[in-house]
Amino acid sequence: MSKKLSVLILDDETDFAQELQEYLQLRNFEVYTAATPGDGFASMRRRPYDLLILDVRLPGMSGIDILKQVRKLYPSMEVIIISGHGDIDTVIEALREGAIDYLRKPFRHIDIQLAIERTEKYLRMYHQFKEMENRNSLISSELERLIDRNFIGESHAIKQVLDLASTASRYNNTNVLITGESGTGKEIIARIIHYASDQKHNPFVPVNSSAVTDSLLESEFFGHVKGSFTGAIADKRGYFEVANGGTLFLDEIADMPFALQAKLLRAIEEKKIKRVGGTDEIQVDFRIISATNHDVEHLIKNKLFRLDLFHRLNTITINIPPLRERPEDIEPLLKYFISYFAERLKKPVPKINAQLVEALTRYDFSGNVRELRNMIERAMIFCNTSTLSTIDFQLLSTNKPGSNAPVALNLEEQEQNLILHALNECGYNQILTAKMLGISRDSLIRRMKKYNIKVVREQV
Repeated sequence: MSKKLSVLILDDETDFAQELQEYLQLRNFEVYTAATPGDGFASMRRRPYDLLILDVRLPGMSGIDILKQVRKLYPSMEVIIISGHGDIDTVIEALREGAIDYLRKPFRHIDIQLAIERTEKYLRMYHQFKEMENRNSLISSELERLIDRNFIGESHAIKQVLDLASTASRYNNTNVLITGESGTGKEIIARIIHYASDQKHNPFVPVNSSAVTDSLLESEFFGHVKGSFTGAIADKRGYFEVANGGTLFLDEIADMPFALQAKLLRAIEEKKIKRVGGTDEIQVDFRIISATNHDVEHLIKNKLFRLDLFHRLNTITINIPPLRERPEDIEPLLKYFISYFAERLKKPVPKINAQLVEALTRYDFSGNVRELRNMIERAMIFCNTSTLSTIDFQLLSTNKPGSNAPVALNLEEQEQNLILHALNECGYNQILTAKMLGISRDSLIRRMKKYNIKVVREQV
């Protein structure tokens, strides 16, 4: 797992600092805040930081004086100066004292992100960590388990997907297109193909095609040479070079900017690239696995995707059916994720109520496996009983689209959930459950028979 870039924001405008903290945390930075110089230096003594985002005007001490001390005490820490009152003299002094950038408030969040990414240290660390990740497989412990267990699922459809993935893994130069709704596990299948192949010791490089902006797309894919444009402070390898000898995984390929598609096609065909600003041709060799949740043929008809690129990418096509079409996979997924989150949250593995599996198999998972995973994580966090039931999953309706059944106002459904919840709370002791519900035990038994609720001591 890669080390996150550690950032301290020292600014007495707490609302601004918290907003910036949330933005950077969403972009995988480890971020802390401090409102006074004293708090800031105390935080620096407690933990090492890679970057300090420092306001010029602070109570009791100027930002420039803080910058001078930081450069003496923590010479490896980079500093970006920010201010709403800066003038050219302040800028010059800040840069002279060792700040790597200066931003004037108000600025867009993207401006600070780009300022961070312009730092030499960030670029050096980023590429070191990316190469380390790629060389050491980029697989989280969870994903290793998924691959070791041959993907979670017992349905015929999933077995067909795995058979195709196994076939694709034996042909290193064959490009693969994986289709399926969001949340079905397209990247996991891509990783299975890569790590089952002879290329498994070479890089697996995942790229979100829709996240690459038009202004940076050439640099990101082809790399650049130092000085080729403003901000190019060092040579940089692009995705094609990083993936050399391995696999380039292009997620959301249908969202790739049209301008890049022709260049991608040429790189695939020629296996040669030139960095932005460079003149030397660089030989590359990689397999492309792409994924999409769109109808690519429809996009081709509307001139939004190149037909020739499509033919290059889909030598083998693997379609992953949505979870609602393979309900037999829900129970093994449920058991796997319950065990996974029990270990992660340091909780005992709960029992599974008989009605829960049935309710989940009738639920329409628009978010597929990802939605089920999130539901289980939430249930495991808030569950304080020894058994998981539908009440823990907040299944207001287990009907699939097209049903006219009421959702939240179904009295029988709410009564059933209330009984299940009370049974859970009382450890399936019917006398205590009846007392909690304010009814007799005989009345409870009649209702349990009505809703086919069985007392399940253990099901794992």
